[in-house]
Amino acid sequence: MSKGDNIIEIKNFQMKFGDKSVINGLSFEVKRGETFGFLGSNGSGKTTTLRALLGIYEPTGGELLIDGDIYRVDGSMRIGYLPEERGLYKKENVIDTMIYFGELKGMNRDAAKRFSLKYLKRVGLSGYELTRLDKLSGGQQQKVQLGITIMDDPELLILDEPTKGFDPVNRRLLMDIISDCQKRGATIMMVSHQMNDVEKLCDRIVLLKDGCAAEYGTVNAVRKKYGDKHMEDIFVEIYKNEFLETGEGDLDEK
Repeated sequence: MSKGDNIIEIKNFQMKFGDKSVINGLSFEVKRGETFGFLGSNGSGKTTTLRALLGIYEPTGGELLIDGDIYRVDGSMRIGYLPEERGLYKKENVIDTMIYFGELKGMNRDAAKRFSLKYLKRVGLSGYELTRLDKLSGGQQQKVQLGITIMDDPELLILDEPTKGFDPVNRRLLMDIISDCQKRGATIMMVSHQMNDVEKLCDRIVLLKDGCAAEYGTVNAVRKKYGDKHMEDIFVEIYKNEFLETGEGDLDEK
């Protein structure tokens, strides 16, 4: 039974590693059924927040809730998590790996196999069913892992750079798959540096800087605040001083 409009609640979240403060009183909500963009530069604390939300890290302070509770592996909500660091059993073949994870998610073997074969055909991997994962390219492995992430039709999808490293054709294919999940009613929390995808798919966003929310709201409201600039330009404007200080983007620097 639904516990409210918010499927994720981050309340005054703080995170320190030793003397280093990574997150400083971060608060935001993800509404049930929306697609939410979780944005920020590398090292801004996005992955740290996701790991704390999913119980991998113990927060220094604050609350991180999923459906009103601290996350538990044995909880009733179906969650699909695609981490930034991909991890599969690379000595196993594709179909056995997908079926294994499907069964872990509570699917029966036949249903997991049917889904897997249909998904592999859609992403251009028909004929690779018996191929060992370590014989696939990085992009092909990533397609398999996304299939595993969505295969039990999760209520909540948490995707950390789902199209990282993909060429435009495969990036469009995977974004179409994510869009299909969105249309079926899944809530999606997505980390992405592809601002075009953010504008196309996301209802609302939070943009982290220095462990805090530099911007938070609907995509349209944030764009309106900056004179209807595109999200990529807004991202650069928020971070431009930091880029100048660090020298990022200096073409003359060796």
